[in-house]
Amino acid sequence: METFRNCNGKPILFTMVKAIQANKAYLGQVDGLIGDGDHGMNMNKGFSVFAERFQNKELGFADGLEELGLILLNEIGGSMGPIYGTVFMDAAEAGDDCDEIGIAEFTAMLEAGLMGLYGIVEARVGDKTLVDTLVPAVNSLKESKQQGEQFDEALKKMITQAEAGRDSTKELTARFGRSSRLGERSRGVLDAGAVSCCIILSAMADGIINILK
Repeated sequence: METFRNCNGKPILFTMVKAIQANKAYLGQVDGLIGDGDHGMNMNKGFSVFAERFQNKELGFADGLEELGLILLNEIGGSMGPIYGTVFMDAAEAGDDCDEIGIAEFTAMLEAGLMGLYGIVEARVGDKTLVDTLVPAVNSLKESKQQGEQFDEALKKMITQAEAGRDSTKELTARFGRSSRLGERSRGVLDAGAVSCCIILSAMADGIINILK
């Protein structure tokens, strides 16, 4: 299949939940190197609250992203709640009217999330943030769509590019957030937001691939 039904997208959301829960400690460790160390705890809290509230309810992909975004925006601490909340809610809005989601619709959703993020942060590629992961992922999808690639192959390429973007933050100097105070000393460490963004995108892609089979 080259599309999945929006209304059947709940397993994708819970693949994302499990990925964040499994990486709670790791995200805390990464964040603790140049930040305050609470990124894993906060992300785990938000995703776990979402899972608890919706595990026994019918939920589509776009609707679920909206609900997850609201929880992250309103109920978790730190700067990343509003950031991920905005990304997910704007992505959800772009996909809300889609009965079927294929590469074109998914690309539009992620690009809408990126544009929403650009509306609330000044960070761009090279600033050592989750933007360094999200932008190459979106660009990879756009390129795959233009080349007419299969949805599952496009998702696999997206993961590869997200990973490369994440890894690029290791040698960057932080320009925003708590770690920016360290200046050049922030080099040599991955950005926690870039890491969590890669985890989320990879889980999202894996979840979609599983229901495309």
